[in-house]
Amino acid sequence: SQPTAVWKAAIMSDKPDMTEISRFDKTKLKKTETKEKNPLPTKETIEQERKGDATP
Repeated sequence: SQPTAVWKAAIMSDKPDMTEISRFDKTKLKKTETKEKNPLPTKETIEQERKGDATP
């Protein structure tokens, strides 16, 4: 038979463990510029493609 303390530690809690989140320091994060890798076409680009495809 296992000790009760070891057995209880093996059971997962229904509540998430928020201790790491509460200790997280956002000020230590580096500043970064987000660059869009696959931007969506503009309204003008879509219109040009439609006009080009409609002409025989």
